[in-house]
Amino acid sequence: MTLWTPTTVGAIEIPHRLAMAPMTRDRARADGVPTALNREYYTQRASMALIITEGTQPSADGQGYLLTPGIHTAGHIDGWRAVTDAVHAAGGRIVVQLMHTGRIAHPDNTPHHRQPVAPSAVRPAGVMFTAAGLQPMPRPRALGFAEIAGVVDEFRHAAASAMAAGFDGVEIHGANGYLLHQFLSSNANQRNDGYGGSIAGRIRFAVEVATAVAAEIGADRTGIRFSPANPYNDITEYDTRELYPALLAALAPLDLAYLHLIHAGDDDLLRRLRTGWPTALLLNRAGTPVGRRAADLDAGLADVITVGTAALANPDLPARLRSGAPLNNPDPATFYGGDHRGYTDYPSLTAAER
Repeated sequence: MTLWTPTTVGAIEIPHRLAMAPMTRDRARADGVPTALNREYYTQRASMALIITEGTQPSADGQGYLLTPGIHTAGHIDGWRAVTDAVHAAGGRIVVQLMHTGRIAHPDNTPHHRQPVAPSAVRPAGVMFTAAGLQPMPRPRALGFAEIAGVVDEFRHAAASAMAAGFDGVEIHGANGYLLHQFLSSNANQRNDGYGGSIAGRIRFAVEVATAVAAEIGADRTGIRFSPANPYNDITEYDTRELYPALLAALAPLDLAYLHLIHAGDDDLLRRLRTGWPTALLLNRAGTPVGRRAADLDAGLADVITVGTAALANPDLPARLRSGAPLNNPDPATFYGGDHRGYTDYPSLTAAER
């Protein structure tokens, strides 16, 4: 198996095995509608095997950060349709990542200014950037038992909206300390009503969301992302090695298009999850040079590798890797928010040669 071998990810045919990981860029309109600048950014990167968009809120309550896009209104659908049409015209494939941030939020960053929701009323450590500057993240409101079905339906509705917007599929964000990960965790989830406590209780919400999305748009267009043992956004997992095999065993019968893992260093767990997962596995080894990640394909640990900042800084990354050309260096100062600088002005090989 090589990096440049075609394959399929569910119903999506891809020409090679180097995909673009989701990265928050904070450049949508205040109402969550994507802009012409967003269209240009994604279209520039259409040569990636698969583009996974930045985290996109499935509902108004799902927004945590400033200027992140949504996929739950007619305006969102129209804005994203311009993006997907342009990516497809350039020969690319694109799925939207559905990201409900849960307690990692601040009322000042949302259109309704409501208190964030979460599995339990446990305030996360840390601060949130708002238009007024850094502020402590507030204590969230615990979702009532009867409300949870409504949140599941928000994901279903967002997935249907994504199809209406022309996406090739969706990725459910269950990683990095956001809502699904909060339900999985040992510290953010203190429920005792069937959605908490035992492993079976803590994985229930993630399984219900995946089931609803797959039923709405087809399992072969539904992916899901996890980050076992990742403490980001004040997450604790005391039973990672038991939790994730149980979670994947519960998800496997759905026959989802893919599983997307952020690897946190536990190679034994990675091998167990790879062995137990029946469809495509996308693997992200953050911090590992791009050129070394292809070894995971040859070792059978992954079917596709995903890269973040390398794709951010190199709109023509596959061409650069194929030819051995040098890579542009990413500029962290322009990762979040701003204009075209550090977003659509990274030079391609052709521009660099000129």
